[in-house]
Amino acid sequence: MVRFLLVFSFFLCLQAEAQYLFTGELAEQSAGSTVYLSLVEDYRRSSRIYFDQIIRKTTADSLGRFAFEGNNLSIENRLYRIHIDECQDQNSPDEYFLGNCPNNQSILFLANNRDTLAFPATYANEPFCAVESTNKASDKILEIEAMKEEMILDFTEVRSEANTRLNLQTWFRKWQEYGEALQEPVLELYIYGFLSDRTNETYDYYLEEVGDNPYYQELLGRLQLKYPGASFTNAYQREILTDRLLSNPQNNKQELLIWILGALLVISILLNIYLFRRIPGKGTAVETDPTKLTQQERKIALHVLEDKTNKEIADALFISVSTVRTHINNLNKKLGVGDREALKVQLQQQFPPGD
Repeated sequence: MVRFLLVFSFFLCLQAEAQYLFTGELAEQSAGSTVYLSLVEDYRRSSRIYFDQIIRKTTADSLGRFAFEGNNLSIENRLYRIHIDECQDQNSPDEYFLGNCPNNQSILFLANNRDTLAFPATYANEPFCAVESTNKASDKILEIEAMKEEMILDFTEVRSEANTRLNLQTWFRKWQEYGEALQEPVLELYIYGFLSDRTNETYDYYLEEVGDNPYYQELLGRLQLKYPGASFTNAYQREILTDRLLSNPQNNKQELLIWILGALLVISILLNIYLFRRIPGKGTAVETDPTKLTQQERKIALHVLEDKTNKEIADALFISVSTVRTHINNLNKKLGVGDREALKVQLQQQFPPGD
């Protein structure tokens, strides 16, 4: 009983530490080769090897066996690639076309930080043709690649336009149903990347249906639910938003018209504000209507016209000199003048003789 508990505790510790282990066998002629492990985070860069995706490397032993292990991978499923580079001894970038060596052998698979995977050599001594994994989705990329080959054969039988369109309808529906049944959005995204690739014959048909087919929005929902905030989730969201606009020219015209009308409205409002401020007297505190003067201001205005000083006005009206100054300042503001002589000129127009 104690021994059982110790063994059980050991396996619990292994699970808690989240260790991964990827092992494989190469052909005899590849013994001693460098083996690379890459993280394929961008579904648009999954079709071939990119050296900036490499995260680990090791060397196969004399029997062609290799292993990657540790705990530095994501706890969520991601696409990974293992490949051997038969060009690496040439030490010259010029030997690579678009960063790819023609002698490379590789396999793309799904895994996370808890998985144990094996890549056994096949009966023909060929590596990377099979996957044995604790993750039931790891080998689905091999199934997808086999379906691609089946699809290509289906399109080569009859090349008429009508048959091509019929095949596209059939295969898009088949791919979408198959992808959803996998219950793994990362694999669906891999399929989507193939169908929506601008260099593929499938792209035009994809562009036709992306605006109306609810599948693409549903896939976004599955990605956001399982992988919120992931770079590929955000990239997919931006991509289908753009492609939906491209898919419907009428919507594009309406969208453009709305933007144009909105811009014209803003310009019109700004222009009206500018013109309003240019009109003399508008938007200022100047007031030239004498009826707007207070009774006391009118009295002081009449004394100013008689050339009386502030002291004389104060004595005549029984108020302080400072009060007289305040009223005269108010008159200057209301009549839009800056000194006493200008004030008298303005008052003469407002209070003509005999008024």
